[in-house]
Amino acid sequence: MSLVIAFTGREGAVMAGDLREILMQGPDTGICGFEQELYSGQITTDSDLRKRAGERGIILRVRDDKCKVSEHEGILVGEVTESEGVIVRRRRLYAVCGSFAIVDIKGEDCILKQKGQGSTFVVLGNEITKRIAYGMIRSEWNNGTFPDAVRLIIGIMNTVASCTASVSSAFTILQTRKKADLDMRGIMNKKI
Repeated sequence: MSLVIAFTGREGAVMAGDLREILMQGPDTGICGFEQELYSGQITTDSDLRKRAGERGIILRVRDDKCKVSEHEGILVGEVTESEGVIVRRRRLYAVCGSFAIVDIKGEDCILKQKGQGSTFVVLGNEITKRIAYGMIRSEWNNGTFPDAVRLIIGIMNTVASCTASVSSAFTILQTRKKADLDMRGIMNKKI
């Protein structure tokens, strides 16, 4: 799991996602401890990431080109994935002007977890990425403009990348001006 963050405002919606994907092979206990270190913020650099993996006997495959955000017919879509063996869990965020929805996907099952309206920030990620993002939102957001929200999201993405090796320093950022009610039945039936 990495970082996807969105803002849904009256003037538009913006969503950003990092590009890192980390795949691990090794003993289950080693992976469990390694993930705890990584997702709690104890591993901050790429060199530390590889060093700690080696110390725990874990083989890493790290890529920084996995696009986690996209736009479909004016709807912004972000997705974080977590896998354990053959089990893959995905959490998907949909955003338009003033509205968002979060869906959990397991196999063919889609479960609506949350739906909201109004000007708000939504963050999907691991423990450390969410803690940093929500901390910056609390301290820096003062009901600003849509451009202020875009600047804050860019700042969050850069800050998080400097604090944890669980995300890439590069990211994708998209905007939409679409105003629509999110028809979740229609969206979840589409293959996005």
